[in-house]
Amino acid sequence: MDTKAVVLNAPRALALDTVGLMAPGADEVVVQIQHTGISTGTEKLFWSGDMPPFPGMGYPLIPGYEAAGEVVEAGVESGFRVGEYVFVPGANCFEGAHGLFGAAAETLITKAARVTRIDRGFGPAGALLALAATARHAMAGPGKAVPDLIVGHGVLGRLLARLTIAAGAPAPIVWEIDPARMAGADGYKVVTPDTDERRDYMSVYDASGRDDLLNDLIGRIAKGGEIVLAGFYTAPLQFAFPPAFMKEARLRISAEWTPDDMTATKALVEAGTLEMADLITHQQPATAAKRAYETAFTDPTCLKMILNWGTA
Repeated sequence: MDTKAVVLNAPRALALDTVGLMAPGADEVVVQIQHTGISTGTEKLFWSGDMPPFPGMGYPLIPGYEAAGEVVEAGVESGFRVGEYVFVPGANCFEGAHGLFGAAAETLITKAARVTRIDRGFGPAGALLALAATARHAMAGPGKAVPDLIVGHGVLGRLLARLTIAAGAPAPIVWEIDPARMAGADGYKVVTPDTDERRDYMSVYDASGRDDLLNDLIGRIAKGGEIVLAGFYTAPLQFAFPPAFMKEARLRISAEWTPDDMTATKALVEAGTLEMADLITHQQPATAAKRAYETAFTDPTCLKMILNWGTA
């Protein structure tokens, strides 16, 4: 068996190609993918060649961790049926290519325990569940506080703001410096940092991925305030110790989502409490993958690019 897939053969050397697939096991499902999302965080770093050494990394690789499609084959031990619609957070099922994270393909084979049943009516937005669950993971759980300041009004920043409001918490302030991304707030304010005079934030979430902001953010928190690093950072992070000492600043790193986050996020979307469809600003057929990736990574008006595999 083989499949069409997006293949990164080297930084910026991306093409739609045919790759082999490993045989499915009894506890696995074969999924015909309809939509995959392009991440402007980790995928951009692989595409540009700026990703620091990462377990499982290597070229050629199949990027992506956001996919949704239909089960077309279900192993006898999988617990799934043909025809069910699922979210797939990537796969490592390819011959001759690294599956990191391995979602950008027309057909995926993966352990049934890794996929999540979703409503087919989610449409392209079904591919965004992992990012929404990642935002939820940063905020939910013991010892965590929802943000009162969010840095960055991209997709992750918007999801953090929407989840904060959905939780019934006070609306956060969101910082953004790109005029193309200032619009789109619903129930919260987006401002530039230089117009914000507050110095008493208790919970600051950075969704920008910038590695030069820590000193500025430490200057904005109240004593005992926390800074949550919710982006992905390629350079070593550093800050001046005396101001952080005086503030008794706390730093927390938020990693990837858990199954509980996925379950809770899916319930919010199903209930209509969390809207995701409007975050998709661009769509392209998978046959235009090279152009789609370049647009996703270079056009500031592109919040979320979706690849459609129906014509692959």
